[in-house]
Amino acid sequence: MLKKQEKRYRRRKKVRAKIFGTAKLPRLSVFKSNQYIYVQLIDDDKGRTIVSAKGKLNIKQAKKTGELIAKKAREKKIEKVVFDRGGYGYHGRVKAIAEGAREGGLKF
Repeated sequence: MLKKQEKRYRRRKKVRAKIFGTAKLPRLSVFKSNQYIYVQLIDDDKGRTIVSAKGKLNIKQAKKTGELIAKKAREKKIEKVVFDRGGYGYHGRVKAIAEGAREGGLKF
């Protein structure tokens, strides 16, 4: 049997094969650790992180993290992104990040 992390890694690989970020349309990447949730805007052409943010691992903080990443992106004149959920299901904290980013002005 596969472990939970291995299953997520396989899902992540499938999603990443279809998603690619550029300088004009960066990839909004989500990662959850045991304590924090990390969000980055990544330019895959150069392999460089444009902006990043982190917050505690609960739904309220996830939404604030999404709003924070949107604010930082607007400062860099980025309005559109491609959402990469990182192999996680689109519900709960991941969904809260997406909603916060949309409320902050990002389009995806």
